[in-house]
Amino acid sequence: MKACLLAFPAKIETRPLRLTEVAAPVPSGNQVLVRVRACGVCRTDLHVVEGELEPRKSPVVPGHQVAGVVEANGPAATRFARGARVGVAWLHHTCGVCTYCRTGRENLCERAEFTGWTVDGGYAEYVVAPEDFVYALPEGFSDEHAAPLLCAGIIGFRTLRISGVAPGGSVAIYGFGAAAHVAIQVARHWGMAVYAFSREPRHRQLALDLGAVWAGGSDDATPREVDGALIFAPAGELVIAALRGLKRGGTVALGGIHMSPIPPIDYSLLYQERAIRSVANNTRADGEDFLRIAAEIPIHTEVREFGLDEANEALMALKSGGIRGAAVLRV
Repeated sequence: MKACLLAFPAKIETRPLRLTEVAAPVPSGNQVLVRVRACGVCRTDLHVVEGELEPRKSPVVPGHQVAGVVEANGPAATRFARGARVGVAWLHHTCGVCTYCRTGRENLCERAEFTGWTVDGGYAEYVVAPEDFVYALPEGFSDEHAAPLLCAGIIGFRTLRISGVAPGGSVAIYGFGAAAHVAIQVARHWGMAVYAFSREPRHRQLALDLGAVWAGGSDDATPREVDGALIFAPAGELVIAALRGLKRGGTVALGGIHMSPIPPIDYSLLYQERAIRSVANNTRADGEDFLRIAAEIPIHTEVREFGLDEANEALMALKSGGIRGAAVLRV
């Protein structure tokens, strides 16, 4: 099969992903073999490619927002029929027996495996995954529009929930990329007033198109205090800006897996029970809840498509802020 291999981390400008022929994976145990039709391009992929996430497998095939169909089942896999439309996301497998797994916090499992980082992912024609960690895709979404739901969507949804903003409240969103352009649709569905911050004019316009009551630059002050804030940009200094615009008792939820250092915080910004919370991965329950809500709304993902042979170009466009919405590889 064709796959984009990362032999070792390097700046994306050096085009480190190499499209090559490799042996197709064979499903074992309770795994399913998924024929990839589309794979979303995520900032986490960029962190893997450029080495900001410590290499865990080398070489590795990145990609963890897979929309495709079941091609074959391992001998113990019975959940999906051949030809079923499914999604493969970031969380590939957990141990199921640790304290975190047994208390509904499998996203914190210390032995977790992750698609496109510790195991090969979806920048390829085929991928394998345990059937229990594969999602049935809701009807009404094309493969290209479903792919970003599987990380940008799920993580955006979890970040919004962790912020604790109640329906009808107000929320600030910093960094208006793939996750934010899905999270705002959930927030608006829940009657929230959304204030969007982005350095890119095209992203600010997208926020307004999707129902933000205000959109400004990353350095602008919040027009009014908000109940919570979501940060998707990997810029630690935005934590300070978000705290300044937060009401008493509000939470700043950090939706990224990697972030630049957070500057020193004056205690007065945290006082009155303001909080900062990181979002680590997601649980399968997050994914199931989000996909159900995505179909109810329904969520519309704005995508820019690339070929599998253009994976380097897609990640470069993402890095430079050149993607309005989400980038997706057609496979």
